Amino acid sequence: MKPIKVGLLGLGTVGGGTLTVLRRNAAEIARRAGRSIVVDKAAVRDLDKAARVAGDLRLTRDPFAIVEDPAIDIVVELIGGLSPARELVLRAIENGKHVVTANKHLLAKFGNEIFAAAQGKGVMVGFEAAVGGGIPIIKALREGLTANRIEWLAGIINGTSNFILSEMRDRGAPFADVLREAQALGYAEADPTFDIEGIDAAHKLAILAAIAFGIPVQFDRVYTEGISALTREDVRYAEELGYRIKLLGIARRAEQGIELRVHPTLIPHRRLIANVDGAMNAILVMGDAVGPTLYYGAGAGSEPTASSVVADLVDITRLATADPHHRVPHLAFQPDQLADTPILPMSEVRTAYYLRMRAEDRPGVLADMTRILADGEISIDAMVQKEPAAGEAEVDIILLTHVTTERAVDAAIARIEALAAIRGRVMRIRLETLVAR
Repeated sequence: MKPIKVGLLGLGTVGGGTLTVLRRNAAEIARRAGRSIVVDKAAVRDLDKAARVAGDLRLTRDPFAIVEDPAIDIVVELIGGLSPARELVLRAIENGKHVVTANKHLLAKFGNEIFAAAQGKGVMVGFEAAVGGGIPIIKALREGLTANRIEWLAGIINGTSNFILSEMRDRGAPFADVLREAQALGYAEADPTFDIEGIDAAHKLAILAAIAFGIPVQFDRVYTEGISALTREDVRYAEELGYRIKLLGIARRAEQGIELRVHPTLIPHRRLIANVDGAMNAILVMGDAVGPTLYYGAGAGSEPTASSVVADLVDITRLATADPHHRVPHLAFQPDQLADTPILPMSEVRTAYYLRMRAEDRPGVLADMTRILADGEISIDAMVQKEPAAGEAEVDIILLTHVTTERAVDAAIARIEALAAIRGRVMRIRLETLVAR
C-alpha cells in the first residue's frame, strides 16, 4: 500500500525527535498503522543546520511549500506561536490535508476555528502533543473515558513551574535563585513569563476542559495566577502542615457552571500527584464511573513529545479513509452537541484556603482576625502562630480554612489587611484535597 507522506513544519527539538522516532521504529509503526509513514519534506529556517539531521530528506525554507505540496498527506506543525502557524494550519486544511500540531497556544486561541474548518473539509487535526508532552491524556479523555461523566480534573501541566517548586521545597532556596537555575538547565526560557505566570498551563487547561466537558475552547475565561509571588517560607509552612504546593490547572463541574482556574495550590502530601517532582507532568481525572485516574510522564522533551506526534500520525493513517462522520470528534463530543455551560467567575469558586499574615506579637490580634472570618462565615480548620525571631516584635500567623467562596475570602482579606497590627499583604493560596465532592 502507498505510504502516507508527512510534511514537517519545523525540524527543531520536537521535529527532529519525530523524524528520529519515525525512522527508528518504521517497521513497528507500519505494523500498527497498516501502512508505512514517511517524512517526505521539511520546512526549516537554517538549511545547513537542518541538513545534519535530515539526511536525504527534502528541505525548504518556505513553510507554505509544504502545505501547498500535493504529495503531502499530513502536515505536522511544530513551529509554535500564533503566526504564521495559524495561516499554515488553515491553509493545509483548505487543501484537504490532515494536520498534527503540538501548538497549545494556537489551539487555545484559535482551536474552535481550526476544528470547525477541519470538520467542514472532512480532515482530522491531531493534537495529543499539545498537552502533557508524551502523556496520552487527550486520547484518554476523548476515548478511554468516554463512558464517564467527567466531574473534575486537576493537572501539573507545566514542567518548569513544577521543577521550581520542587527545588524550593527540597533545598529551601528562594524563587529567584531556582528560576535562574531552571534557565541555565534549559527548563525555562530567557523570558519565563508563560511558564511561571501560569499562561502555558492555562492554554493546556482550556483544551482539556473542552474535551472533558464538551464545551468550546475558552482560554480567555481561565482564571490564571502564577508562582512568582510564592516564598520559600510558604513552601516550608505548607510542608510543616502536611501539604505541598503545586501549580495546578483545575477544571470542575459546579452547580452553576464550570470552574476553570490555574493557580498555586496546597495538596495533601499523601496524594500521589503531590509527589510528582522535577519537570514531570501529571493529570488526575475524576470520572463518575471509573473514579480517579492518574496520568504521569514527561511533559516535554524531544522524543517524549515526538511519541505523541507519531501516535496522532498513526491514528490519522488508520482513519484517513473512514467516513468523516464516524471519526472520533476533535473535542470528544459531536460538533453540534457542544454545550454552552457557563464558566464560573472566580468570585463564585468554592475551595479551602491557606492564609499567611505578618502581625504584631501582642494580645487581641488573633481575636480580631478570627472575628473577621466568623463575620464572613468562614470557618477555621487549623491555625499556627510561629515564634518571633530573637529581637523581633512580629510573627507569622498561618490559617487554614474550610471550604468557602472566593468572594468571602476576598472580603475577609481586605478587612484583615486594614487592621493596624497587620504588616503588609496577606498571602492567600488555595487548598484542594482532590477527593470526590
